[in-house]
Amino acid sequence: MDFGLSDEQRLFRQTLREFVDREIVPVARDWEREGRYPTEIVAGMRELGLFGLVIPEEYGGLGADNVSFALTFEEISRGWMGIAGILGSHSVSSWMLAHHGTEEQKQKYLPELATGARRTGIALTEPGAGTDLQGITTVAKRDGDDYVVNGTKMWITNARHADPLPVLVKTDPAATPAHKGMSILLVEADSAGFEVTADIGKLGYKGTESCEVVLTDVRVPASQLLGGVEGRGLQQALSALETGRINIAARSVGVAQRAYDEALRYARERTAFGGPIGEFQAIQLRLAEMAVALQSARLMTYWAASRMDERVRMDTESGMAKIAASEAALSCAMDAMRIHGGYGYSTEFEVERLYRDAPLMSIGEGTNDVLRTVVAKSLLAGKAVIS
Repeated sequence: MDFGLSDEQRLFRQTLREFVDREIVPVARDWEREGRYPTEIVAGMRELGLFGLVIPEEYGGLGADNVSFALTFEEISRGWMGIAGILGSHSVSSWMLAHHGTEEQKQKYLPELATGARRTGIALTEPGAGTDLQGITTVAKRDGDDYVVNGTKMWITNARHADPLPVLVKTDPAATPAHKGMSILLVEADSAGFEVTADIGKLGYKGTESCEVVLTDVRVPASQLLGGVEGRGLQQALSALETGRINIAARSVGVAQRAYDEALRYARERTAFGGPIGEFQAIQLRLAEMAVALQSARLMTYWAASRMDERVRMDTESGMAKIAASEAALSCAMDAMRIHGGYGYSTEFEVERLYRDAPLMSIGEGTNDVLRTVVAKSLLAGKAVIS
C-alpha cells in the first residue's frame, strides 16, 4: 500500500502548481469580478497539453493516468474553480469520444481536441431533465442520411466554444425502457439551426460560460452518431460521468485546499486581544477540522482515481469520492469565512469566492443525495464491498 505520488506525478504536480501560482492566482479575483473570459489562461493550458489529458497518445494526447488527471483539477481549482470547468467538460467529452467513438470519429476530432485547437463540452441537461436524463425531450428523427434534431439544452459549459458538441437525444422516443432509445450525436458548431441563446447567470463558477442551447431542425449526418449504433447514448454518457465525478471531487479538494490555506494564513496574521487569533482554541479547532476534512477528501479522491486506472467499473468509488470531497469543500469554505469574520464577506478577500464556488460541487455530475442512493444500492446488491 503506497500513499505517495510517483516521481513523474510529483513533477507533473509541481509544473501545474507553478503555472497556477504564476498565471491564475494573481488575476482570478479581478477577472471574475470583471466577467472577463480567461483567454490567456486557456492558451497556457493548451501549451501544457492539458486539453489532451484523457486522449490517448496515438491521437496526440497525453494519455495521463487518472491520479494525474485528478491532480490537474485540484491544482487549477486551487487557483480558480471556474477555469477547471473549461477543461472539465472538454475532458469528459473527449474521454467519451476516445472510448466510444468510431475510428473515423476519433481520427476526425481527437488530434485537434488534444491540442485545444478544437474544444468540446457535453449537452445532457434540459430545462425539465437534469438528474433524470431519461426524461429528456430532445428528439432526433432519421431522415435519409441525416438526423433532424429539435430540443433545448441547459447549463452547457463551453457551449460557445464547443465544436463538436455531443448532444444526448432520443432517437426512439417510444422505447421502453427509455434509455434504449437514447443516442449521442456529435453536432458541429456551424450547423444550421444550432444556436447558443443565453448565458445563465450564476452565484459562482465564473470564468466559463453556462448556456442555453436551442436546436431547431438541425440536420446532423448519420456518420456523427457516436459509436455508429443507436440506443447506447445513456450508457456512453454515464460511463464518461465516472471521470466527471473524479474531476468534481478533485476540484472540491482544490477549493478546500485554498480555503484552508487562506484561513491558516489569516489566523497567523490577524491579531485580536493582544495576539494572533490562531492562539484562540476556537480557531484552532476549526483549523484542525478543516485539515482533517481536506486530507480525507484528497485521499479518497486519489483512491478512486487509482481504482479507475485499474480499468474496473467504479461508479461506487467515484460517487463516494465526489460526495466526501464536495462536502469537505462546503465545510472548509464556510469555516474559512468564519475564521475571517467580517472580512470573509468582503470581495477584497478570496474566501467569499470560494464560498460561492463550493456549492456547485455538491450538485454537478449528480447531486450528492442521488449519489448516496447509487452507493447504497450498489452496497445492498453486493456489487461493492467495504471491508
